[in-house]
Amino acid sequence: MKPQVLQLVGSFNQGGSERQAVQLARLLAESGRYRVRVACLSPEGVLREEVERLNLGEIHAYPLTSFYDRRFVAQLRRFAAFLRAEGVALVQTSDFYSNVFGMFGAALARVPARVASKRETGGMRTPAQRRVELFAFRSAHAVVANAEAVRQQLVKDGVPARKVSVVYNGLDHERLRPPAGFSREAALDSFGLPRGRRLVTLVANLRHAVKDHPTFLRAARRVRERVPEAAFVLAGEGELETDLRALSSELGIADAVFFTGRCERVGELLAVSDVCVLSSTAEGFSNSILEYMAAGRPVVATDVGGAREAIVEGETGHLVPAGDDEQMAARIGELLRDPARAREMGEHGRGRVVEQFSCAAQLARVEALYERLLRRGQESGVRSQKKSFQDSSLHSDS
Repeated sequence: MKPQVLQLVGSFNQGGSERQAVQLARLLAESGRYRVRVACLSPEGVLREEVERLNLGEIHAYPLTSFYDRRFVAQLRRFAAFLRAEGVALVQTSDFYSNVFGMFGAALARVPARVASKRETGGMRTPAQRRVELFAFRSAHAVVANAEAVRQQLVKDGVPARKVSVVYNGLDHERLRPPAGFSREAALDSFGLPRGRRLVTLVANLRHAVKDHPTFLRAARRVRERVPEAAFVLAGEGELETDLRALSSELGIADAVFFTGRCERVGELLAVSDVCVLSSTAEGFSNSILEYMAAGRPVVATDVGGAREAIVEGETGHLVPAGDDEQMAARIGELLRDPARAREMGEHGRGRVVEQFSCAAQLARVEALYERLLRRGQESGVRSQKKSFQDSSLHSDS
């Protein structure tokens, strides 16, 4: 009988953690080695339809309002009861909220194998949240880090090194291939972008200050002074958009900055872009960087988190210090002025993603981890049964 594994996601919104969790559920289902289930804290989001198409059974939701009220305890008990009733052998969580809820619930249900995930090095959580998550990791048998930089931070924070495994994000590079009959002009028109301009694109949500869009906009002002035909694209949605629009006006570049909102056709957007940028002050292992490289675009990224584990400096892109809009602008300008060099970097990046960060590589690492944990869980169960048998024999002899 196939072991039943459950992926617990915070929501089905189109964020990096959510997309990786949904992709992993699909890969595990396609491999055929496990019976895969998906559960969530919030049932909302555009990725839910993708999960439903996998026909993995009912998606149970455990909505929360806080970690500190009676509802949390009630949902935790409900989740644990579901895990026991279904005989779930392994639970993997995907982000801060699902880590805390999922590890406590799986421990309460005595699930044999419990896997948490960490996808950032800092800048996203308050000190209190970090302490709660580290406490939750005590209930995990393994913590998956999506970059070596994240692994090192976890160990520094006190998570035992033996618990932490690095599994790089996998990217389905075919998903970024433009559709048949793709037209640059038609794509530009559909995104509301100008024709005849050199496009510099940043794909990141507009919800978290850690993405540091202001540095990108300050760099954009510098680039425009050197490359007047450059235009700058911010693809993402969130409450920071109003402030960022105001900043672009303050910098005098509002006519060259374009906000596309949430982009579900990332492959087409990247296909019309000349240079792609990441300006974050902290990251784990950026999905955006992998998408840029898979689309054959040269990358200029801040040297944070696992960026240097993906980008080969001077070969697939450039790394610059976080917050340094001057260096960022210099690197972007170099690539815009040398299209041949930019194309060469993009092609090298595409090859690196296919070779190092494929879905197949991700699945192989995850399945190896699962098999090790499930085998250990079975051995522990056998030892527990033997001990129970010995104890009962002693009692019967007496």
